[in-house]
Amino acid sequence: MLTPETRNAYHTLLDAAVLRPDQPDASAIIFVATDAQPITITRADFQARTLAYAAGLRKLGVQAGDLVIIAHLQNLESIDAFWGALRMGAIPSMFPTLTEKLDPDIYMRNMNALVRRSGVRLIFTSDEFAPVLARTAHCPVVGSSELAGLASAAEQASFQPHTPGEDDIAFLQHSSGTTGLQKGVALSHRAVLNQLASYARAIDLRPDDVIVSWLPLYHDMGLIAGFIQPLVQGIPLVLMSPFDWVRHPALLLRAIHEYRGTLTWLPNFAYNHLARRVRGHDLAGLRLGSMRMFINCSEPARHESHQLFLQRFGDAGVREEMLAVSYAMAENTFAVTQTPPGRPPRLDIVSRQALNENRLARPATPDEATTILVSCGPTIPNTQAKVVDEAGRDLPERRVGEIAIRSDCMLTGYYKRPDLQPFTEDGWYLTGDMGYIADGEVYVVGRKKDLIIHAGKNIYPQDIEAIVNDVPGVHPGRAVVFGVPDEREGTELIVVVAEVDTDDPQERKAIARAIRQAVARASDVTVGYVTLVGPKWLIKTSSGKIARGANREKWLRQQL
Repeated sequence: MLTPETRNAYHTLLDAAVLRPDQPDASAIIFVATDAQPITITRADFQARTLAYAAGLRKLGVQAGDLVIIAHLQNLESIDAFWGALRMGAIPSMFPTLTEKLDPDIYMRNMNALVRRSGVRLIFTSDEFAPVLARTAHCPVVGSSELAGLASAAEQASFQPHTPGEDDIAFLQHSSGTTGLQKGVALSHRAVLNQLASYARAIDLRPDDVIVSWLPLYHDMGLIAGFIQPLVQGIPLVLMSPFDWVRHPALLLRAIHEYRGTLTWLPNFAYNHLARRVRGHDLAGLRLGSMRMFINCSEPARHESHQLFLQRFGDAGVREEMLAVSYAMAENTFAVTQTPPGRPPRLDIVSRQALNENRLARPATPDEATTILVSCGPTIPNTQAKVVDEAGRDLPERRVGEIAIRSDCMLTGYYKRPDLQPFTEDGWYLTGDMGYIADGEVYVVGRKKDLIIHAGKNIYPQDIEAIVNDVPGVHPGRAVVFGVPDEREGTELIVVVAEVDTDDPQERKAIARAIRQAVARASDVTVGYVTLVGPKWLIKTSSGKIARGANREKWLRQQL
């Protein structure tokens, strides 16, 4: 296995266990789906499949160093294309395909901007989507069947894999957005291997672990933790489509039960989704006691979500010490921190007033209103974190500021964006996340750009959104909060836009009133505006997250 001790034996991602000639019959990927038989891909299968795609790409004229976008449904074909591109020396990048939740005009505009700005050599997509994308993309577009069968058996047999250097770019992770995918995070083979080695130590990765994942591969959480890591390490991966999981969340739990899963990574909303959507009969006979960690990642972890998950699945074997947290970002390949295995994350119960008004995470006294913050754990090996103020000066423990990181697994740079310099003069990366450090562990409070200054208080919109999402009548996960200037009062007013399923005026009025009351009761904050909307009003990013900035602009346009 790749660990800090064995790191020097690995030079590039092509040293992955899944590409080695030994243990050809070992399971590499088990792809599961609702109402379908699982598909098991052995290491020998994986090597043959990815070789066919590598030879096919080369036959199409793709060369080492060319950028290949994989805008495909998450299935075995997208996996074959990604690793096929790696094997022939191209630079692959996973990208979401167009779904009903994304605006097609915005999607096409973003894709065309990416092709122009980054010099995309080829786009690989599904057979159904290829003709649509080809009409506007200024580069070749190929579908699954065309690429899979392009290279003959003789061409595959004579194929010679590319031998990259350790500092060559392995792949890109693209940031999501609604105004164009501006930043391709370029990661070298060296950086990715350093991350995998350090993270293996942080989670105590073991040869008998089994990773189960539904995560999209265009997120760093899904791509690194739930895809590249198990294939490089030689650990079985049980994988499913994120679209299938959202509709049938019990699929993840059944996979854990069936294959004795030990590790999975989840964004915070997934804990709520599982707890609320999995029905009682879906849990019949399921046991989840094989799990070592459910790792909360990609958003500030919420204690309430953990408790909801624990209460719902405690009888199935979920224990508090299985709940873990990681703070991660694409610019660091993946993980920055990780709570230690075997114990629940620390909770910091701080004064709400001191946090909001003074940016100080002071432990609360018994008579104070409180905010519960969940630790993201200490930094992983070879990664450092600190907190700085607006002038870049280091802040002491418990002072809230911007989190800065430095490590040996950082990005090389933003792909073909020399105008974007990611590092400070002394080599630190400013994350844009607000947080603090206490007792050597990192706590994330919110995004710097989303901060609302309301009546002298620092309000983080995700805190209000979490309250609104629990109000009866609001579609869970379909609320957005942002600030708008109030010139008369010289502050920002808080706006809540929430999706509801009813058109009845009286019901909407009651929901709006309940939102105001719930926010005031739970946060001591007064909401300025509540706007209730129907399906498809809210704008989402290409990765499916609700975009605060774009929704703020849309709301302001409608007010005018």
